[in-house]
Amino acid sequence: MVVYNLSCDNAHRFEGWFSSPEEFAAQAENGRLSCPVCGSASVARRPSAPYVNTGAHDSEPESRHDVVNADAMETMRRKLIEQLIRSTEDVGRRFPEEARRIHYKEAPSRSIRGQASHGEVDELREEGIEVYSIAGLPVPPDQVH
Repeated sequence: MVVYNLSCDNAHRFEGWFSSPEEFAAQAENGRLSCPVCGSASVARRPSAPYVNTGAHDSEPESRHDVVNADAMETMRRKLIEQLIRSTEDVGRRFPEEARRIHYKEAPSRSIRGQASHGEVDELREEGIEVYSIAGLPVPPDQVH
C-alpha cells in the first residue's frame, strides 16, 4: 500500500491510498482521481518525507495538535460520499458477483459499489480482489424504495 499526500487546484490537501505507484499513475492518467472536498479532477502529488525512527529520544518531544472543526469534517465526509456516489455504479446485492466478473475480465473495468456480507468481502479479498467497506453509505433519495 502506498500513501501519497495530494492536493487539488483549489489547495485542498488530502491523502490517497493506492495499491502501487503504478495504480496511482493509472488513476491520475484516466482522470479517476478527484478532490473529496470540492470534486476537482485536477489533483497533484505533494512533496512528502518519510518518517524515520532514529532511536533517539527527545526529553520533550514536539507535539502537534491539529484541531478540525466538526462541521468541516462533516462537510468533507458528505462531499466524499457524494463523490463516491457520482463516480461509481450501484450494483446492489450483485456486488460480489460483479466484482469477480470485473476482476477476471469477464465484464468491463469500472468502479462499482453495492452490498456484501462480511463473509463475501472476506472471500473477495482472499481471491485478491480489492474491496473497501464503507459503513452507513447513504442511499440517494431517488433510489429509496
